[in-house]
Amino acid sequence: MTDEVSAQGVPCMWMRGGTSKGAFLLASDVPEGQAGRADLARRMLGSPDPQQIDGIGGAHPLTSKIAIVSASTESGVDLDYEFLQVGVETGEVSRAQTCGNLLAGVVPFAIERGILAPGAERTNAVVRLTNTGSLATVAFASAGGVLSYGGDYELAGVPGSGNPIEVAVQSGGKLLPTGVPAQEVLGVAVTLIDNGMPVVVLRAADLGISGDEAPGVLEEMVALRDRVESIRRAAGKLFGLGDVTELSVPKMMLVSQPRADGDITVRAFIPRRVHRAVGVLMAAGVAAASKIPGAVGAEWGTDSEEVSIEHPAGIFRSRVKVERDPEGEWRGSSISVRTARKLFDGRVFPMPVSP
Repeated sequence: MTDEVSAQGVPCMWMRGGTSKGAFLLASDVPEGQAGRADLARRMLGSPDPQQIDGIGGAHPLTSKIAIVSASTESGVDLDYEFLQVGVETGEVSRAQTCGNLLAGVVPFAIERGILAPGAERTNAVVRLTNTGSLATVAFASAGGVLSYGGDYELAGVPGSGNPIEVAVQSGGKLLPTGVPAQEVLGVAVTLIDNGMPVVVLRAADLGISGDEAPGVLEEMVALRDRVESIRRAAGKLFGLGDVTELSVPKMMLVSQPRADGDITVRAFIPRRVHRAVGVLMAAGVAAASKIPGAVGAEWGTDSEEVSIEHPAGIFRSRVKVERDPEGEWRGSSISVRTARKLFDGRVFPMPVSP
């Protein structure tokens, strides 16, 4: 990247997808290589800096995200979606995961940019998640062939209401990467599961907490954070991810009994901050685990396809399907409902290239 880009800016749409926010870019407006995209991402969002004061990032992992979208050349697929998670303080740019929340904004963004046409009454599009190789089907109402963000669906953690966007993800790979429903990692029982995103499910009580603490309270518990991180690093190797010290996966899902009308409660380390709600694919992992005999969280499972997950901002309802294939491997899929909204559209001016 050059200072010419900093001076001229890059076309950018800032969108909320689910309970996250991020910068949405066309692939044709950014460099092709990973190094160039990572450099642009850091300078756009203002990392590394705990406040991201010189960029458009929101100084939190949930608002330090980028979606890169293009029309797909793959048969039967409408769009390709690459997700970049930018470390607020470190500037590390991770592609090790995707984001199910921003996924809710991918199809509306493509319509806004004219690379996809809305359906006459309902829009249905297939999106390839290039980070993981999974396919997702995104569907929402588009009465009269018009994109609308307004509606009456209320999403926990987001004020107001919006047009419900149904996101169905077929994970494709092994649901249980190590082949067992539960195992011990550093003396704690865990379930390693990947229903669209690698997550580690563990009981809050096994870490000495109740599991319904506020995110800020948990973030102040240094000993707890250090222990969760140690387990995460050990679990990362079991996932086959190698050294995950600088990666944003696996996510750590601390589960406990429900307190209200849900089936199970979760507090999600993502990985060093605590999610103010819960991510789409994180929830899909917890929901799937609750349906597998012997897995952590199965004691709060339900016979219903829909699992209601209590989180700090309310309840997330994740519809999951788990089954064994002819070889005995567990497979999974999920359907979630999100909303999205265009926040601003224009050009972003990245920080200048350092001399």
